[in-house]
Amino acid sequence: MAKRYLNREWRNSMRIRLDYNNMMSEFVGEKEGFTLKMINSERSNALRALERIKNSRGKGWLGWMDLPFNQADIVKDINETAKKIRKTAKNFVVLGIGGSALGPIAVFQALCHLHYNDLPNKVRKGPKFYVEDNVDPERMKALLDVINVEETVFNVITKSGATSETMTQYLIIYDLLKQKLGDKAKDHIIATTSSNAGNLIKLAKSEDFKTFYIPDGVGGRFSELCPVGLLPAAVLGIDIAEMLAGAAYMDKLCMNDSFYKNPALVNATLQYIAMKNGKNISVMMPYADGLKFIADWYCQLWAESLGKEVDNDGKVVNAGQTPVKSLGVTDQHSQVQLYTEGPFDKVITFLAVDKYREEVVISDGCHDIPDVHFLCGHTMNELIDAERSATEYALTVKERLNHTIYLPEINAFTIGELLYFFEMETAFAGELLNVNTYNQPGVENGKNATYALLGRKGYEAKKAELNSAPAKKTEFTC
Repeated sequence: MAKRYLNREWRNSMRIRLDYNNMMSEFVGEKEGFTLKMINSERSNALRALERIKNSRGKGWLGWMDLPFNQADIVKDINETAKKIRKTAKNFVVLGIGGSALGPIAVFQALCHLHYNDLPNKVRKGPKFYVEDNVDPERMKALLDVINVEETVFNVITKSGATSETMTQYLIIYDLLKQKLGDKAKDHIIATTSSNAGNLIKLAKSEDFKTFYIPDGVGGRFSELCPVGLLPAAVLGIDIAEMLAGAAYMDKLCMNDSFYKNPALVNATLQYIAMKNGKNISVMMPYADGLKFIADWYCQLWAESLGKEVDNDGKVVNAGQTPVKSLGVTDQHSQVQLYTEGPFDKVITFLAVDKYREEVVISDGCHDIPDVHFLCGHTMNELIDAERSATEYALTVKERLNHTIYLPEINAFTIGELLYFFEMETAFAGELLNVNTYNQPGVENGKNATYALLGRKGYEAKKAELNSAPAKKTEFTC
């Protein structure tokens, strides 16, 4: 059967759209809104950022840009492996944290039934899916209460094999597997890691685990479109080739030298101007439950990539914009009050869907209650879209910056587009801010302190530093 993403007309019909009218002074007011003059003043800077990205493509930590184009053999291997897992396993569990977990969760929520694990086996046609991205002991116990490890395949994801949280999970799970299955325990572990460095690849080779590789130039928060995210998606029956086709489609748009035809470059520039004007909070508000965890994934991407103390010249800049996740319509009843009347320090990004995968008609009733009966005959689709439009309007008349990204529908192609769009926007924003988009020194400091507290060899100096910290005072505890 022909793949729909090979059809140019279909691909073009699935193009996501950026509407930034409500960032402009004509709509949100002269005090807060942007003018074309303001945007054009950054245009040459943005185009230089694009040129730098083009020149660095595939090099260093920009290996993620090649992922839509260089994985044909890997996709084949992943699909074959996934097919076997769907036939034999009742559960598939990802052991990972950060980018190794947030991407698989986001794609699962977007492209699978919203109550996937509760579906009967004959409807689900695949294993139940879990992502364990924390080391809360109650959470591990809760997982083991609902699965049998001997009926489960565990995907251990860590590039270095030194991620304490993931390796803790691995140690516990592999010990249980060996107790239950002996020599066959190895058949229940799949490692996703570096091909040439780190602890997990050594373990994978010594234990003979099936292994997929994270390319050297792909960091965790940019890893969803490599085996980190592709294997879990394939196990769930998602068309991963279509996801990559969507990313490739977006790549072409994001390499456009015409500034106003390059959506990720335009959006990065708008956010950069907003940051310079004191808008230090970026709210991601999808109006679809399927896109809920895209906001979580975006939060890591945006925060870790742009939140930097110093720029590339060593100057202290304390750059970045705090990402906040929100969900329409749910958070209209909790957060939007703040967004419309609180500080002028936010940019709200709506994620909208043109066509939902289902339509539900609101039943007739309550004829004697006019403020309920008016809903009858409409659809939930109309209601959620009206609520989004109303929230957009309420923000705009209060002079609050907002813009909307439209997905024609939620499918593997548009999710591939959306993920790649945000990755490109982040890369462009990092260039505009002149920071290292791919390092994370703030995270590493916390990791090193954890190693020291737990007695890891080589971290004695850090332990001494922690021990020399001022003792807490009882008068400041109540």
